[in-house]
Amino acid sequence: MGSSEGVDEADWDLEPGDESAPLVEAVGRLVKFCREGAGMRVAEFADVMRYGEDMVRKIERGRRIPRVEFLDRADEILNAGGHLKAFREDMEKARYPKKVRELKELEDRAVEVSLYSNHNIHGLLQTEEFTRALLGVRRPAYSQDELERMVAARMGRHSIYERSPAPELSFVQEQVTLERPIGGTMVLRRQLERLLEVSKLPNVEIQVMPTRHEGHPGMSGLIELLKFEDGSAVGRSDGAFNGRPVSDLRQLRILELRYGIIRAQALSPRESHAFIEKALGEL
Repeated sequence: MGSSEGVDEADWDLEPGDESAPLVEAVGRLVKFCREGAGMRVAEFADVMRYGEDMVRKIERGRRIPRVEFLDRADEILNAGGHLKAFREDMEKARYPKKVRELKELEDRAVEVSLYSNHNIHGLLQTEEFTRALLGVRRPAYSQDELERMVAARMGRHSIYERSPAPELSFVQEQVTLERPIGGTMVLRRQLERLLEVSKLPNVEIQVMPTRHEGHPGMSGLIELLKFEDGSAVGRSDGAFNGRPVSDLRQLRILELRYGIIRAQALSPRESHAFIEKALGEL
């Protein structure tokens, strides 16, 4: 993705009705303005940028979302004085599908995050190759363009680990999620190594729910709880409130109760670390 070959695949069509459309269109017009101001034709500019001419036209018309690398290079080539680079953060956000963008905004504000996953390793814990393999088995299959966008969006959410002050992150993973070799054995090995690495962070606790447990309140699906600095919160569970996000205190109490019981029944963080090390050693 970082090489000049195949760069076109790393810029994405704007979703119909996306609220970022006006900004993407404005950035496209600015690219065109700077290009014309530099006295460059589209074909010449595309050649220097190592982009297809059609792709540059789409970006200038606001039909494609430019990568930050495109803005950086274009700013230098066109002597734009930082005016194109100024939109790096906005375009980075616009790259994410709307639902993912909204989720990331919530995660960026959260001071406490509690996550129970019963089917897959949670997205905030996934390696890029695991994410790619997981999304690759979806049917109907994503197009290559859609796949790249989804992978980039999920990896972008990992910026939560770089926040300061760091939020408190609690994960409970079902044992089966650590055993299914999605993408093959080596992909799973590196994924388990990633779990061990993240679990060493002082603000992160990863726990494993052993399959031997006969039952617990998470049998109906994943649970996500995000709490914010002002005391408000939002939560969601596949098995409650039709899977919709909720912020009502009475509904949140139900999710907190379920997650609390799940967390208490799971292996402790120390036991879970040893469990994952053992699973890794058996691969």
